[in-house]
Amino acid sequence: MAKGESKVGAARPPAPGPSDGAESRIPNADVPAGGFVQLLTPDGDHVDSVTAADGTTYSVDFTDEEYRGLYRDMVTVRRLDAEATALQRQGELGIWASLLGQEAAQVGSGRALRTQDMAFPTYREHGVLYCRGIDPIMPFGLFRGVDQGAWDPNEFKVNMYTIVIGAQTLHATGYAMGINMDGKTGTDDGEAVIAYFGDGASSQGDVNEAFIWSAVFNAPMVFFCQNNQYAISEPLERQTRIPLYQRAAGFGFPGVRVDGNDVLASYAVTRHALDRARNGEGPTLVEAYTYRMGAHTTTDDPTRYRIASEVESWKAKDPIARFRAFLGKQTLADEAFFAEVDAQANEVALNLRERVLEMPDPKPLSLFDNVYPNGSPHLDAQRDQMAQYLDSFEGSAH
Repeated sequence: MAKGESKVGAARPPAPGPSDGAESRIPNADVPAGGFVQLLTPDGDHVDSVTAADGTTYSVDFTDEEYRGLYRDMVTVRRLDAEATALQRQGELGIWASLLGQEAAQVGSGRALRTQDMAFPTYREHGVLYCRGIDPIMPFGLFRGVDQGAWDPNEFKVNMYTIVIGAQTLHATGYAMGINMDGKTGTDDGEAVIAYFGDGASSQGDVNEAFIWSAVFNAPMVFFCQNNQYAISEPLERQTRIPLYQRAAGFGFPGVRVDGNDVLASYAVTRHALDRARNGEGPTLVEAYTYRMGAHTTTDDPTRYRIASEVESWKAKDPIARFRAFLGKQTLADEAFFAEVDAQANEVALNLRERVLEMPDPKPLSLFDNVYPNGSPHLDAQRDQMAQYLDSFEGSAH
């Protein structure tokens, strides 16, 4: 084995059985039982390449500026996320689903996408949207209740946010099957699809049906599960008794677990899975082993179902702190750079706040627009009834 390499998974203990409990409950464990692909330790130490148990070698080849760009991405999306939480607490957003702690999984996988690839998000992939060049204001219209999401999926190759848990995996699988039928796979410049979902969604029938269809039809799919250890209030052991990535074997395609707090490994594993898909080698399940450091959404109180010491142990693996340590150890950045990134992120966040507050309230009757392409008599009757109701208020302007 060459210097700087490590072997992951080959000498790990067996996966926990039905009576063992989930690996996420192992106190202060940096590596879960069964191992994962990791290129960057929590202390910021880097290895050149990692060979997984199946023989696949993962590595990255970035320029110094690209390394710095990944740090800038993560800091910016975290700062925007914090601003969104503050806006919700001040009554300016109806709800917000924070990505705090999951920046490396989202930025790493988002930057691994090629221009032609299509992404199907849940409602938390703000970092993926940012990496695809979508104006950060666009998802805020949805959470403020002024639109249904404002970006063009065809332009940015990102589908709209999906609130129904797991439904986007079926949407993505159908899209990927269409790519196959159009003959857009089998080469290095082929197309691939990635679907994001959480550990809780892995228990949904939609997700398992998507696994079946994608496997049977050899769809160019990457199922990217951000295992942040909790569905809204249920720990991982309520979802599974084996590591989630091992489920893929039962459906007939590969599964791999990656350190979701390691942006380099998240990039390397996702890029490899996408390239497999675009070359006609079928689907892959990626389990990004990470942690939701905040609440499920701003309506949730995580102190009711998890202990403070667990949160603190995961904060020691913070994806941004470890990448900052890496940049320092490799002399790729100095304090002036870090201060500049923080200042620029603050500027972007404050600009976003101003734009959110300036969003006009939609007219009530616009609720009926864009429901059917050619309208319908039933919908028209409802609209007229609503208009009459609004007219009953003095000074109404609908």
